[in-house]
Amino acid sequence: MVALTERTQKRLTIQTREIAAETTAIRSLDWDRDRFDIEFGLQNGTTYNSFLIRGDRIALVDTSHEKFRQLYLDTLKGLIDPAQIDYLIISHTEPDHSGLVKDMLQLAPQVTVVGSKVAIQFIEDFVHQPFKRQIVKNGDKLDLGNGHEIEFVIAPNLHWPDTSFSYDRKTQILFTCDAFGMHYCSDSTFDEDLAAIEADYRFYYECLMAPNARSVLSALKRMGELPEIGTIATGHGPLLHHNVTELVDRYRKWSQAKAKSDTTVAVFYVSDYGYSDRISQAIAHGITKTDVAVEMFDLKFADPQEVQELVGRSAGLVIATPPASNSTAQAALGTVLAAAKEKQIVGIFECYGGDDEPIDPLSIKFTELGLKVAFPPIRIKDTPTEATYQLCEEAGTDLGQLLTRDRDIQQRKSIDNDLEKALGRISGGLYIITANKHGVKGAMLASWVSQASFQPLGITIAVAKDRAIESLMQVGDKFVLNVLEEGNYQLLMKHFLKRFPPGADRFAGVKTQTTENGSPILTDSLAYIECEVASRMECSDHWIVYSTVESGRVSKAEALTAVHHRKVGNYY
Repeated sequence: MVALTERTQKRLTIQTREIAAETTAIRSLDWDRDRFDIEFGLQNGTTYNSFLIRGDRIALVDTSHEKFRQLYLDTLKGLIDPAQIDYLIISHTEPDHSGLVKDMLQLAPQVTVVGSKVAIQFIEDFVHQPFKRQIVKNGDKLDLGNGHEIEFVIAPNLHWPDTSFSYDRKTQILFTCDAFGMHYCSDSTFDEDLAAIEADYRFYYECLMAPNARSVLSALKRMGELPEIGTIATGHGPLLHHNVTELVDRYRKWSQAKAKSDTTVAVFYVSDYGYSDRISQAIAHGITKTDVAVEMFDLKFADPQEVQELVGRSAGLVIATPPASNSTAQAALGTVLAAAKEKQIVGIFECYGGDDEPIDPLSIKFTELGLKVAFPPIRIKDTPTEATYQLCEEAGTDLGQLLTRDRDIQQRKSIDNDLEKALGRISGGLYIITANKHGVKGAMLASWVSQASFQPLGITIAVAKDRAIESLMQVGDKFVLNVLEEGNYQLLMKHFLKRFPPGADRFAGVKTQTTENGSPILTDSLAYIECEVASRMECSDHWIVYSTVESGRVSKAEALTAVHHRKVGNYY
């Protein structure tokens, strides 16, 4: 039985559904949410999922975002008297899942809060009141009676340090919070339509899980010790039931590819301080686009030996300025400084937490140790905006490209000379892709462009994974294909070929107009075509982006498209 409230002006609704024996999903549907953490995509809103398990004793798994306070609490009271709830299982304490914990403790002061050691610490800092608690370790069990025995799987860094999974042996449901989720809002409780959700599933993985690929593999190994998993009850999006094996295997394949890199960057942050977690995630996402492995580490819960080992095996370090008053984080930072060595590269960012360690003295300490600066210190003076996250992602990509430069040169030299010349004879036109999404603009010079269909009219573009504009070309995004004119393309080509600093305005000094979809048109282009991304196919180091054509115009009917002839075919 599905019950939906009337949609409010902000289009917030609640869906409840029995998903197994004595198990109810309470799904908070946020239809219009167009921004979540660092993800630029999110064309389809999101959901915050909570679950009620009724054995002889009753457990609530996670709560919801505080924006759903009244809707959620009214719905919960309609299902059960909160005074009857025995346990509140906390999978993960980020506010979108634990935003109503304090409300629950007021409604149900008798409830025992169950979670990992780190989760309980976070809740203590959040609610500022006494509460019953039960700390669980990997393999611990909680017997609710009537066959509902809950086994806990500790899965840190997915994507916070406090994450745990909960497995109900009776229903074969694994509650995983952020892992295996997606920001996708629909009335469908389950994953019946794989084609509809797979782009969002992959994009969510790339943004939030790829920087923690090794932690994903550790969690998958622990999941393998459980009995059969029939349903994965995620914290965001539809629950996985029809495609569990397929979608879990995708996580494994993607994570194995990310983790196999012989180059690692350690990203040190403080998860519950300022914007440290979101900024670090944006930088980490940029790094992973270059096929460099990332290991994220919370300075607040750092073991000195683990910090020393991680720094020792890392080629690069990214460090958040920790709170000056937090002795644990400061001690961990001291361990990082003691273990850092020459030839490593380093990037430092502020957290906008109000008590940041001064960034300049910290930067000087690392340069005096002989480390090379990967990107200028990122100074956060206001609440981060879309442009801030773009700057952070591009800074991460620059760092990754710096680390992989020698490897890429060696790969270029390894290809057969005759073959590379033959490949170079495959010519293409010259185009500039331009996009604007929520005020974040991007541009890219392209020559791997081709018409791909008549019905509907469609084109394909090959976009390197480490291009900044790649984040603005997700399914549903709109952009413009600007066609360059033969004999009149040199200035535009020279401008867009240069290397831009992170966050720089690609269009400074360039004449532009604005299309209906908000993307810039280059005034000096021969023609332009407005497009919308329909699908993406992964091809090693590129994405093949298939897009439908919405409109276009030619400025000079007799002029010809500029043609790009390469000497070799194994690099641009």
